[in-house]
Amino acid sequence: MSDSPASRFDSIVKAYDIRGTYPDQLDAELCRALGTGFAGFLASAEPGTTGVIVARDMRPSGPELSAAFAEGVMAQGLDVVDIGLASTDLLYFASGSLGRPGVMFTASHNPAEYNGIKLCRTGAAPIGEDTGLDEIKRLASAPAPAPAGRPGSRSEQNLLAAFADHVRGFINTDGLRPLKVVADTANGMGGLVVPAVFEALPFDLEVMYAELDGTFPNHEANPIEIKNLADLRARVLETGADIGLAFDGDADRVFLVDERAEPVSGSTTTALLAKAILAANPGSSIIYNLICSKSVAEVVAENGGNPIRSRVGHSFIKQMMAETGAAFGGEHSAHYYFRDNWRADSGLIAAVMVLDQLSRSGGPLSELLAPLERYAASGEINTRVSDAAAVIEAVASHYAHLKTDRLDGLTVDGGSWWFNLRPSNTEPLLRLNLEAPDASAVSERVAEVQTVMANAG
Repeated sequence: MSDSPASRFDSIVKAYDIRGTYPDQLDAELCRALGTGFAGFLASAEPGTTGVIVARDMRPSGPELSAAFAEGVMAQGLDVVDIGLASTDLLYFASGSLGRPGVMFTASHNPAEYNGIKLCRTGAAPIGEDTGLDEIKRLASAPAPAPAGRPGSRSEQNLLAAFADHVRGFINTDGLRPLKVVADTANGMGGLVVPAVFEALPFDLEVMYAELDGTFPNHEANPIEIKNLADLRARVLETGADIGLAFDGDADRVFLVDERAEPVSGSTTTALLAKAILAANPGSSIIYNLICSKSVAEVVAENGGNPIRSRVGHSFIKQMMAETGAAFGGEHSAHYYFRDNWRADSGLIAAVMVLDQLSRSGGPLSELLAPLERYAASGEINTRVSDAAAVIEAVASHYAHLKTDRLDGLTVDGGSWWFNLRPSNTEPLLRLNLEAPDASAVSERVAEVQTVMANAG
């Protein structure tokens, strides 16, 4: 390791995962140390654990980095089950079904020069900064312990077919109306898992950019950016498709495009999925993160559920689901979590549940969603600032006369409008999300907040 290993880890260990550019921030040496640290963490957190599941996405650095991590794990006497190329929700399925902790090498939606690591305990239980990630960083930063007397072994396993069966198990496949579906997998892991799930469903599926290519030759695998939906939107119109599905790089998120090629917000999809979950699980608690539209809480309450507000981030939502027994959780960023999926998120489970409702509705997707779309939103507006904390405090002071909270960054509630301003966990940015009754009010309020931010320096 370098002379200051801890500082190297500080730059890549985030609130709920590990992420950095390859090879200057994240390299094989660090990954080997992180494998050692993960094994050390499991020795105390899950005594008796015999092995770890390792998976990776299609990024070119994945084989090298995942192999180095596996070496660190095996040096401490734990076995490695390598499931190879996988989506993140396939890794969570492996952790839950095999009963072992897991590690996924992915940088999700980040550009090609990035890679990263998502870690989970047995049963896909989350690991974030407060639930083990800080301890793993500490152990990885320390001098490596002596190797175990018996090093662990490595084996391979293919779980794709079993995963596809699991995903389809969330709907009743009998009596589904055929639909034309276009899926843009952005050269990400959706190119592997989406066809496997759909091959046994009565839908006409067309996959765009199905080739696994971590250099993303067609467009970035970040569907929250409207520019990355352009090809999908055009294809939906060209083919007269009933729906478009846009997956991110590791395919744990899905964004919808309706039959008019209009993008659907993650909040609206959360509300639609919540309705379906509550129909099957009356009175259940539903988690939604604090940048979701307030329509989500309204829809949950109207359908007899208990809406619970959460911080942004998968480890926080999964932990809250475990604590409350919630049946479902949704994020505006299009992560959707299911109690019956070990509380883990899955873009594919969300997709098939939406298609189930659309198929049975008899009408177009826009008509199905219209009652759920009640407000106008800014979308996530990212601003680079030199001192994020100082800007947030200046904004808080300006709006001190309104209702505010600090659950995650700063949320200001102006009654008919609200906004959240929070620092990114993965990039040097402040993220602004604002909602108001109509587009004009959104524009006015966004300009107001941005002026306050600019004046803060």
